[in-house]
Amino acid sequence: MICKPSNPKDIVAVGKAPMSTVSAPVMAEIGVAMLEGACKYGFANYRVVGVRASVYYDATMRHLFSWWEGEDVDPDSGLCHVTKAITSLVVLRDAMLHSMVEDDRPPGALKPFYVGLNAKAAAIVEKYKAVQPKHYTRADMK
Repeated sequence: MICKPSNPKDIVAVGKAPMSTVSAPVMAEIGVAMLEGACKYGFANYRVVGVRASVYYDATMRHLFSWWEGEDVDPDSGLCHVTKAITSLVVLRDAMLHSMVEDDRPPGALKPFYVGLNAKAAAIVEKYKAVQPKHYTRADMK
């Protein structure tokens, strides 16, 4: 960040959480998605009644999977699935910050699981590094 030493506000402000690093258009989209939630469930309901982690995980993943599979826009809201996924995480994180989340995640031992799985993935990549298959994308469907 640029600091103008002659401005005393700059000296203090550069050490605070920056808002200029956040995408304004994305924040505006999140605002509309949050408006949808407020209209459906009540403004700031998640801070008062709390949330279950699994509900927001599921919503986030459904939106990401829908987007990944080629559906850009959520038919219910008309908003981008990625925006809806981000918004689900915003609500979950806000509830976490306010101790209003029921952590219903299953018990897990993911570190050993992913360490082994990542090693297998790396071995596959290494094994086939000389092969150059065509990798297809949506552009190939035309």
